[in-house]
Amino acid sequence: MSSYHFTLLFLAALALSTVLRLWLDLRHLRHVVLHRDQVPTAFVGRIELADHRKAADYTVAKVRIGLIEIVLDSVVLLLLTLGGGLALIDQTLRAWLGGGYMHGLALFACLALIGFVIGLPASLYRTFRIEARFGFNKLTWPLWFADLAKGAALTAVIGGPLLLAVLWLMDIMGRHWWLYVWLLWLGTNLLMLLLYPTVIAPLFNKFTPLEDASLKERIEALLQRCGFASSGLFVMDGSKRSAHGNAYFTGFGRAKRIVFFDTLLEKLAPPEIEAVLAHELGHFRHRHVIKRIALSGALSLVLLWLLGQLIDQPWFYTGLGVGAGGTASAMGTAMGLLLFSMVLPVFLFPLAPLGSALSRRHEFQADAYAARQTAATDLIAALVKLYRDNAATLTPDPLHSLFHDSHPPASQRIARLGAA
Repeated sequence: MSSYHFTLLFLAALALSTVLRLWLDLRHLRHVVLHRDQVPTAFVGRIELADHRKAADYTVAKVRIGLIEIVLDSVVLLLLTLGGGLALIDQTLRAWLGGGYMHGLALFACLALIGFVIGLPASLYRTFRIEARFGFNKLTWPLWFADLAKGAALTAVIGGPLLLAVLWLMDIMGRHWWLYVWLLWLGTNLLMLLLYPTVIAPLFNKFTPLEDASLKERIEALLQRCGFASSGLFVMDGSKRSAHGNAYFTGFGRAKRIVFFDTLLEKLAPPEIEAVLAHELGHFRHRHVIKRIALSGALSLVLLWLLGQLIDQPWFYTGLGVGAGGTASAMGTAMGLLLFSMVLPVFLFPLAPLGSALSRRHEFQADAYAARQTAATDLIAALVKLYRDNAATLTPDPLHSLFHDSHPPASQRIARLGAA
């Protein structure tokens, strides 16, 4: 393939992805506004009209800022690639640092910093204006800065050495470097599953053992019925950042933990909490976590192999506005890896419904499992409260939902549970 044809292919994919994302969001916007003044039939008597309108307005506010981000992301990507921005950054860093691994690490750091700065206004607006306007934001500025500092430190401590190891493997392992990088990626992900519950998560939130004796007894009976062994039941202080509520289990092997947001425990009755946890245990029973890890591993292997085929092709670099007939040896493996990670989402977005369909299937299976272990009416009641209290729209545009939502629409979940 020539660089000219690859440029045309990239521009076509970017245009398709951008237009498709904008069209889907505009459809979603119109659909939510159109149904703003009428509660869906399945929720009449369960959701007040005022709450339904609040959810619609919350969704509209988020979609509007999202539309700006879509356009901005596409413009920035064009400026960095065909606009010569990335080439300029690369040349400047080479003049300061020469080539080698320091250049590669600095290149990724610069792009991460640029992405952070560009995305910061929308992120702040979403948190301190939209979330605050609808009563969800509990995050203070000191806590925001603390989270930012901790996140940056973790990225440097974990991400820096990992990236360095990847670049090193790409340099020394010959034609099949992608296989060794994949093994490193797989091992790192499994290690993070072990370390996250006890090492990383406590850096951001406080986890305390569940103290409610009656609720604990109810949950332990459910765990025994489901054959689930955990290392403990914990309550997370999610309320210090947001009024949204949730529950999840995290970890791997013996390090599995069950975590409840304190906001969830405040809003749901004990039978409803049990039903929500039964849903999460349904993912465990159907081995959804293992299946997703396996699928993610297979996909990452294919993508790394694809990068292995592209990284030595001159047209891959020149077609994206970097170098003049350069190859991985001339441009550095970091540039090839960075370019690939930047443009890959453009080509993959049209395939998003495939991932969403699989995720929805898993959610339906987990719901069905919960309905067998607890009363389906309790899970319905819990979901209705969560939809209401989290201001989740009950009337998403079906096509937009197909691309963006990992969970089935509320009406579909309630209908299936009602049948159960």
